[in-house]
Amino acid sequence: MSEKFSPTLKHLSHRWFRKAGLLFALIGPGIITSNVDNDAGGITTYSLAGAQFGLALLWTLIPITLALIIIQEMCARMGVVSGKGLADLIRERFGARITFYLMIVLFLTNLGNTISEFAGVAASLEIVGITKYLSVPVAAVFVWWLIVKGNYKSVEKAFLVACLFYLSYIISGFMGKPDWGQIKTAVINPSLRFDAPFLTMTLGVVGTTIAPWMQFYLQSSVVDKGLKSEDYQYTRMDVILGSITVNVVAFFIILLCAITLFPAGIRIESASEAALALAPLAGKYASWLFAFGLLNASLFAASILPLSAAYTMCEAFGWESGLNHKFAEAPQFYGLYALMIILGAGIILLPNVPLISIMFYSQVLNGMLLPFILIFMLLLINDRRIMGNYVNGPVMNIVAWLTVIVLVLLSGAMVFFSLVW
Repeated sequence: MSEKFSPTLKHLSHRWFRKAGLLFALIGPGIITSNVDNDAGGITTYSLAGAQFGLALLWTLIPITLALIIIQEMCARMGVVSGKGLADLIRERFGARITFYLMIVLFLTNLGNTISEFAGVAASLEIVGITKYLSVPVAAVFVWWLIVKGNYKSVEKAFLVACLFYLSYIISGFMGKPDWGQIKTAVINPSLRFDAPFLTMTLGVVGTTIAPWMQFYLQSSVVDKGLKSEDYQYTRMDVILGSITVNVVAFFIILLCAITLFPAGIRIESASEAALALAPLAGKYASWLFAFGLLNASLFAASILPLSAAYTMCEAFGWESGLNHKFAEAPQFYGLYALMIILGAGIILLPNVPLISIMFYSQVLNGMLLPFILIFMLLLINDRRIMGNYVNGPVMNIVAWLTVIVLVLLSGAMVFFSLVW
C-alpha cells in the first residue's frame, strides 16, 4: 500500500515545497509595508492608548486588521494588474492638478512621520546615554547608505530581517504577566466613549495602523519587485500575513502599557518614557526589549517613509523611480529620498522642537487624510479599463466603502467634540 501511494505522496510533497519556495521568493512588500507602520509614532500612539485608557482600545484592532487586509489587498492587486504605482494611476485617471495638491499634503504628512522616526531613534538611544547629536546623524547616514548603495533585492532582505525584531514587543508583553481572562473580556465586550480624548486616541490608533503612505509604498514596491498578475495569489497571502502580524505587535504594546502603566496611574508622553517606566513594573529586561524595539522600528521606518515619498512624488510627476536604478538614471528619486532624510533628521536636531506633538498628531492627520486616499483607490480599482476582470466584487466594495464612512465619522466626531469641550 505504501509503495503504491509513495509516488503520489512524493509528488504532493514536491509540489508543496515548490509552492512554499515560490511564496517565500515573492513575499516582502506586504509584510514590510505593514510592519514598518509600527514605527516610532505608532509605538508612541499605542503606548499612550494603553497607558491612558487601559485595555479599552484593544478591541479596535480586530476591525482595523480586517480593514487593513482589504485596503492593502486592493493596492497589491492594482500593482500586479496595472504594473503602475498608485500615484501614477491617480495622475492618469484624475489629472495633474488634483495629483499636485494631493502630493503637497502627502509630502507634509510623510515629513511629519519621518521626523517622528528620527525622534524615535534619538529617544531610544538617550535611554542608554547617547545624545541625539550623535545618534541622529549616524542613523541618517546609515539609512541613506542602505538605500543608495543597494538594489531592491538587497534592501528587501534587510527590511525583512528588521521585521523579525518586532518579536521583542511580544516577548515583553508576556513578561508583563497579563491576566488573559481580563484581556478576553476587554476584546469581546468592547467599550466606546463619546468624548474628545477617547475619539482622538481612537482616530490616532486607526491613523497609525492604516496610514496613507502605506498604500503608495505597497503598490510601488509590488511594481518595483516586478510582480505580475500571475503572482497575485502569493501577493495576497503576503498582504494578509503582514496585516495580521502588525496588529499582533500593536496588541502587545497596548496590552503591556495597559496592565502596567495604567493601573499605576503613570502618565507618559512618549514610547521612550514608557520603556523607562516599565522597568520597575515589568522588569528591566522587558524595559530593554521595549526600548530595543523602538530603535529597530525607528531605523526601519526612517528608511521606508522617505522611500515612500520618493516613489510617490516621482510617479506623480512622471520621473524615473525604483531601487534597481542607479543615481544617474533616477536623480529625482534619490534626491527626494535624501531631502526627506536631511529635513527629518535636521529638524530633530533643532532645540525645543515639540516632538511629542509632531509624533502623535501626525498619526491623527494620517487618519483624517486616509478616507480621501481610499476614495481614489476605490474609483481606480473599479475601473475596468485599468483592472479588467480584477475589479472589486460587491462584498469587497461594501466593506471598503463602510471603512471610508467610519473614518469620516471618526474624523468629524473628533473635531466636533474638541470644539464642544
